[in-house]
Amino acid sequence: MFRYAFPLIIFIGLAVFLALGLKNDPKKVPSPFIDKPAPGFSAPSLLDPDKHVSLSDLKGKVTLLNVWASWCAACYEEHPVLNKLAEMSQTPIYGLNYKDTREAGIAWLDKLGDPYHDTIFDADGKIGIDYGVYGVPETFVMDKTGIIRYKHIGPITELDLESKILPLIKQLENEQPG
Repeated sequence: MFRYAFPLIIFIGLAVFLALGLKNDPKKVPSPFIDKPAPGFSAPSLLDPDKHVSLSDLKGKVTLLNVWASWCAACYEEHPVLNKLAEMSQTPIYGLNYKDTREAGIAWLDKLGDPYHDTIFDADGKIGIDYGVYGVPETFVMDKTGIIRYKHIGPITELDLESKILPLIKQLENEQPG
């Protein structure tokens, strides 16, 4: 009897763990960076390799850092939303071109439009690793002092923009640094 019960108990236990795991939302992966200073960086601009962009360029205003790549299908889906946000002039958007080639990244922006105030070229992915990126697109909202206040995993939709990101930008704009 025990010979048959043991595998059944193991099977039921695994089924319970699987069922619990399937209830989790993959977009709600907790980030250890929330409410912590953004990791520092200095890297060349995608469009101008002689120009360097650093974390200090993002400070002083509420900023979005959008991690994207030309090979990313979900980034293509998200891009019209970023173009809309850029047209609204709500906040500067910086791009982080992740594990891509310069030529492919530039061609992608030429084809789809460039919503970015500037784009950081991260060919080897080291900056992305420092930010805990494990897939693209990912977007970080930083306050005026460079503290990460929100991380969005996956493509930003119109609903995400209206219900989460724009209200947070407004709230952070009204906060006094200190």
